[in-house]
Amino acid sequence: MRPDLPAAASDARHDGWGTLRRFLPYLWPSDRPALRWNIVGAVLLVLAAKAVTLALPFAYKRAIDAMGAGSSPAAFQLAFALVMAFALGRFAGVLFDNLRNIVFERVGQEATRQLAEDVFARLHRLSLRFHLARRTGEVTKVIERGTKSIDVMLYFMLFNIAPTVIELTAVAVIFQLHFGWGLVAATALAVVAYIYVTRWITEWRTALREQMNRLDGQALGRAVDSLLNYETVKYFAAEKREEARYAQATRAYADAAIKSENSLGLLNVAQALITNLLMAGAMAYTVWGWSRGEYTVGDLVFVQTYLTQLFRPLDMLGMVYRTIRQGLIDMAAMFNLMDTEIEVRDAPAAPALLVNRRPALVFDNVVFGYEPDRTILNGLSFEVPAGSQVAVVGPSGAGKSTIARLVFRFYDPWSGRILIDGQDIRGVTQQSLRAALGIVPQDSVLFNDTIGYNIAYGRGDAGPADVEAAARGAALMDLIGRLPQGFDTEVGERGLKLSGGEKQRVAIARTLVKNPPILLLDEATSALDTRTEQDILATLHSVAEGRTSLSIAHRLSTIADADRIFVLDQGQLAESGTHTELLRRDGLYAEMWARQAEAIEEATEAAE
Repeated sequence: MRPDLPAAASDARHDGWGTLRRFLPYLWPSDRPALRWNIVGAVLLVLAAKAVTLALPFAYKRAIDAMGAGSSPAAFQLAFALVMAFALGRFAGVLFDNLRNIVFERVGQEATRQLAEDVFARLHRLSLRFHLARRTGEVTKVIERGTKSIDVMLYFMLFNIAPTVIELTAVAVIFQLHFGWGLVAATALAVVAYIYVTRWITEWRTALREQMNRLDGQALGRAVDSLLNYETVKYFAAEKREEARYAQATRAYADAAIKSENSLGLLNVAQALITNLLMAGAMAYTVWGWSRGEYTVGDLVFVQTYLTQLFRPLDMLGMVYRTIRQGLIDMAAMFNLMDTEIEVRDAPAAPALLVNRRPALVFDNVVFGYEPDRTILNGLSFEVPAGSQVAVVGPSGAGKSTIARLVFRFYDPWSGRILIDGQDIRGVTQQSLRAALGIVPQDSVLFNDTIGYNIAYGRGDAGPADVEAAARGAALMDLIGRLPQGFDTEVGERGLKLSGGEKQRVAIARTLVKNPPILLLDEATSALDTRTEQDILATLHSVAEGRTSLSIAHRLSTIADADRIFVLDQGQLAESGTHTELLRRDGLYAEMWARQAEAIEEATEAAE
C-alpha cells in the first residue's frame, strides 16, 4: 500500500544529492548488518517482481497466437496453460511487492527513528538563544515533516522510480529485438515528452497549490480572529465589514482552488494525449507489420500490454516528482537544524566539577550581553561564600536573571570567569555543573504528567520514598492528601491545573529530590499573592539551610534576612551589605525599599 503523503512544507532551496548523501548512513547503517540484509532482500524481491511483470506479455502473446492457430487439443492445452501462467504471474507480482514492503518496513522505520532521535538530541544541545529565537511549534513541525518525508521518499525512489527505470531499459531491449529501433525510438521520445510535460505542469501546479494554501490560511485566520474578537465586532457594529473581509478571502481561495483543479485536468489530458499517441502509433505499426506477414496477432497484444504496464507507474510521475521534491526540502530543513552551531560546548577532555557540600560561588569581572551591541553585565564581581544565603537585587534590566543563566552555562561570558569552589565552570562538563545546581524559577513550568512524575524529575533514580520525603519538605503533603489520586494526579499542560503556589511547591520538591549543594532562587515568589508568598518563603528558607544559596529578587521584603545583599545597577555591583547596612547607607537599595514600602502603603489605603 502506498504510504500517506506528508503535509506540504514551505518551499526552500536544497541540494538534493547532498541531502541524500547525508541520509544514506541512516539507510545503510554500518553497525546494523541485519538491516543491510533486509535491504538486499527487498532489492531481490523488487527484481523478482519486475521479472515476473516483464514475462507476463510473453505468456499473453503466446496464448493469443496459440488460439489463432486453430482449436486443436494441443492448441487448447497450450493456450490454457499460458493463461493460467499469466494469472499466476499477476498474483506472484502482487505477492513479491507485498513481501518487499514487509521486508523493507523495518529498514524505513529504523532510519526514521534514528534520524529523529539524532535531531532531538541535537536540539537539547543547542543554546538557550536558539530556543528563544525559534517557535517551538515551528521546530517540531520541521522534525515531523522531515521524518514523515523519509518513508514516503524511500517508497517512491526505491519502489517506483528504480523499478520504472529497470522496466524502461528492459522494454527497450525487448522492443529492439522484436520490432527494431523504430519502436524503441518512438517509445523513448514519448517517455521523454511525458516526463518533461509532467514536470513542467507539476511545477506550475505546485506554485498554484502554495498560493491556495496561503489563501486558505488567510481565510481561516480572518475567521478565527473575528470570532475571537466577537465582542469588539459587536461594540462597533462591524458585522458587515467582517463578512466582507472574510468573503474577500474565501473568493480569492476559491479562484486559486479552481485554477489548481483545472491544472490537474490539463495535466491528465496532456499525459493521456502522449500515452495514446504512442499507443496508437505502436499498435498501428504492429497491425501494418501483421498485414505484411511480419508479426502475429499476439504481437499486437504484446505491444499493448507492455506499453500499458510501462505507463502505469508513469501516471503517478507528477505526484512522485512533487513528493520527492517536497521530501528533499523537508529533509534539508531537518538537516539544517542539525547543522545549527552549538554555542556552548564542553572543553576538550573537560573533567567533572568537584564540589564540597557547601561550595563557594564567585563572579570575577564578568562581561556579557545577549547581543554584540548591548552589554548587560559590565565587569561584575561578587562572591557567595560557602554555605551562605546571598541575595541579588536591582532595578529591571540590571542583569539579575542573566546571572542565573550564566551560572547554568546557558551562555558563556564574553570575558571574566565564574568559579565554583575555585573551578572555572567553562573548564568542566556541563552535565556535572548542572548536577550541582538547583533552581526554583519565577515561572515553574511542569510536565503534562502527574505530580509524582514532576517531583521525581529532579533525579533520574528517585524512588517513591524520595518523592514523598521531598513533598513533605516542600509542605505539599496537605495538598496531596486532599487529592483523590494523590501523587498520581495529573497537573495538566505546563501545570495549569495547579495554582501558582502549588506549582512553586512542586518545583521546590523537585529541587529537594535533586538535593544540590548550590541553590538558585530566581524571583521564586514574585508572581504569588502575599499570603502564599509568606508560606513559600518559609519553605524556601528551610530548604536553603545548609546549602550555598543565591536569591534573585524583585520584592526586597523577601530577602531582608539574607546574609548579604548585592545591589546591581546597569550590570555592575553598586552596593553590598546586609539589609540594615544598606538602609543606613541611604543609597540605591534604600531608595528601592522606600518606593516599595510606599507602593504597599498606597495599595493598603486603596483597599480600605
